[in-house]
Amino acid sequence: MLHRRLAAFGIGTGVMVAGVAGFGASAAFAVDPDDLESRVTVAGITAHLQALQDIADANGGNRAIGSPGYEASGQYVESVLTAAGYTPVRQEFQATTQTIDAFSITLLGTTTGPEGDRIPMEGTTETPVGGIVDAEMVAPATATGCTTAEWGGVDATDKVAVVSRGVCSFAEKTLAAAEAGAVAVLVYNSEPGPLNGTLGEQLPEYIPSVGLSQEEGAALVAALPSNPLVSLTLEETTTTVDTFNIIAETTTGRTDNTVMLGAHLDSVPEGPGINDNGSGSAAILETAVQLAASGDLNNQVRFAWWGAEEVGLVGSTHYVDDLAVNDPAELDQIATYLNFDMVASPNYVISVYDADQSTYEAPVEVPEGSIATEKAFTDYFDANGQPWIDTAFDARSDYDAFIANGVPASGLFTGADDEKTVDQAALFGGTGGPGNTPDPNYHSVADDIANVNADALGIMAGAIASVTASLANDTTAINQFPPAVVPVDPAPVPEPVADPAPGSQLAATGAEGALGALPVGALLLGVGAVLAVLRMRSAHADAARPGARRE
Repeated sequence: MLHRRLAAFGIGTGVMVAGVAGFGASAAFAVDPDDLESRVTVAGITAHLQALQDIADANGGNRAIGSPGYEASGQYVESVLTAAGYTPVRQEFQATTQTIDAFSITLLGTTTGPEGDRIPMEGTTETPVGGIVDAEMVAPATATGCTTAEWGGVDATDKVAVVSRGVCSFAEKTLAAAEAGAVAVLVYNSEPGPLNGTLGEQLPEYIPSVGLSQEEGAALVAALPSNPLVSLTLEETTTTVDTFNIIAETTTGRTDNTVMLGAHLDSVPEGPGINDNGSGSAAILETAVQLAASGDLNNQVRFAWWGAEEVGLVGSTHYVDDLAVNDPAELDQIATYLNFDMVASPNYVISVYDADQSTYEAPVEVPEGSIATEKAFTDYFDANGQPWIDTAFDARSDYDAFIANGVPASGLFTGADDEKTVDQAALFGGTGGPGNTPDPNYHSVADDIANVNADALGIMAGAIASVTASLANDTTAINQFPPAVVPVDPAPVPEPVADPAPGSQLAATGAEGALGALPVGALLLGVGAVLAVLRMRSAHADAARPGARRE
């Protein structure tokens, strides 16, 4: 593959080069990104996916937290990491699971249950006994309804709030609506398709929260002047379960500048979760295995398999909050966080979290360094001729706690339940338009290994491996943290060399002034290193197949 890292990060290949332009004086880069990319294969990742599928099949069809399937998934990840030389650690915590026992909503003349374009949010509270009957609806002064100020004095007492997705988290919208007096909140999507949102861990101050599609939201907002009414019943059972994250880190690399990768390991109870998110979990697992065989690193790389993502991003939030309270210095030492949640969707898109907000406004202030993290991925795709699009940095996955606490982040995503557009189908293949989503098996029993897209997985695996290796070498573009300088033994003092005879070629060209100060051994070493790099570049360029699936 092409050496796209050189331009993006100013780093070299897996050789030591002293004083050559573009490489950083005396820096040793242990990991050649192209080499790691060649070793993180679809076949290797698929072997892990098959193991997760077998675990689900043997444990009631899922790998949800608190289940035997999740425990077995954790044991599998730990066994693979241990065999590769890591010392994985379980970080235990508790999470609340939510089961919707009854849901119905009567809106705009139709009544539905928990399906279609009306979806209870993860972490929502339930309605009072008897439900909410024929309540008036109200919209804030500013459609997104993120704060009391955005409600602008609008009286929402005993009414149901109608707000738009965007700018802030769903939890903030719910709390702001509650502060304005609302008894429930309907959040409509800001892009085509239904809204399957999460509030995070359930809190008593939340009010019942339901996601609506963009289309229904537009119809509802248009109808508000005629004072339509809504009835809502939402009953649920909550259970507290013990669960865990798995954390592992490389044994080499500076610990004050750690690159972190994460993917959630749990599935929903409805299915085995092989794309969501066995694909991300397996991809970073194989990356960890191959990175362990890559020699000493400049920067430590830490891997995380999160628990309880499907019930509100609980595991990653617990990890970050624990560091923020108990070890803020270690939190500050995370150079950037890379998130991989669904990287093999059957009707895929290739998308990167939109840290520069060129397409989607983020709900929180995006930490400095996130734009450079996004650029690491987009530069990789651009160099390989691979089309890509932005995906919203909207707090729907495990990067949320990191960016909320000032840690730069980005990551990759092949799409879930949002509509895949006709334009996206033109870029990536597959089928676009109304009714078509990147993963029609999302959160269902059909999210199995038979529906994993190997082409998408291969594209994303290459990006994950290449960017991980590049950042293990150098994070200067993200945090201006220079790579460690490796001392170089002084060259032996050469024997005196006689001045060139008058009229010789060296004297005639005037090169003595430029080269005479360099020891001959050092000059030959530098020339040899440059030639080695050029040979490596040529070999990789000849073998490059931009955008091709890696087997």
